[in-house]
Amino acid sequence: MKHQALQISKTLPELQKNPKEVFKKNGAIKRSFYEKESLRLQYELVKLQKWIIDNQKRLLIIFEGMDTAGKSSSIKAFMNYLNPREARSVALPKPNSKELGQWYFQRHIKQIPNAGEIVFFDRSWYNRAGIEQVFGFCTQEQHEHFYRQVNGVEEMLVDDGILFFKFYLNISFETQAKRLKQRETDPLKSWKLSELDYQSHEAYPFYEKLRDKMFRLSGTKFAPWCELDANDKKRSRLNAIRYLLSNIDYEGKNHTVVTGVDEKIVTLHNEGV
Repeated sequence: MKHQALQISKTLPELQKNPKEVFKKNGAIKRSFYEKESLRLQYELVKLQKWIIDNQKRLLIIFEGMDTAGKSSSIKAFMNYLNPREARSVALPKPNSKELGQWYFQRHIKQIPNAGEIVFFDRSWYNRAGIEQVFGFCTQEQHEHFYRQVNGVEEMLVDDGILFFKFYLNISFETQAKRLKQRETDPLKSWKLSELDYQSHEAYPFYEKLRDKMFRLSGTKFAPWCELDANDKKRSRLNAIRYLLSNIDYEGKNHTVVTGVDEKIVTLHNEGV
């Protein structure tokens, strides 16, 4: 499955209404608007899942991005009303000693969806493109070897009929600092913090270079990167769902709801080898 050309829409609800009804003074989307629009899209996600189950399709969605960009919460937004028996989120821990001796992609391939199933990867094999390189968890040769293989692996998945999507949530250095501070003071989020988070923040410029390299080398026609400006998490989630729904021809699609994405939020990277 090749993704369609990016469908930029000027008919999105937030672009049609009075800005005061949609946006806060700081430019973020209001919760009241977000909840209404999110519900409209949730109906479409339920239709999509039914179509996947009925037609024994397989849907794999990767979420990557800067630390604190909202990968886990975005996945929760997708899964909110889905049948949990046929949809799951995968967040693999660091590889154990046995896995370190395996083909790098092996433990991830075990998690790809079965017929009728939706699987979300909360981080993925692209750890080797980013965090492993930043912290020296892989050698330079392993990093480059990953890029010699990744496009071939993903092309095989798509060629086998898997519906495959890659999202990258991007945030600014300032937004990341603010969210780290929030986690320090919120007891419900403090478990997310580790020393690596602070080190990642200090390495932000290096992450930017690795991110751009990843887009350039692995953003292909058959598996493009959908980059989302996630400085406003709610707006990012809405556009991620819209992008997914726009690129699958499921039964019963409401084209008055699924009209495309916002060019201010979404950038497509599909010029890779």
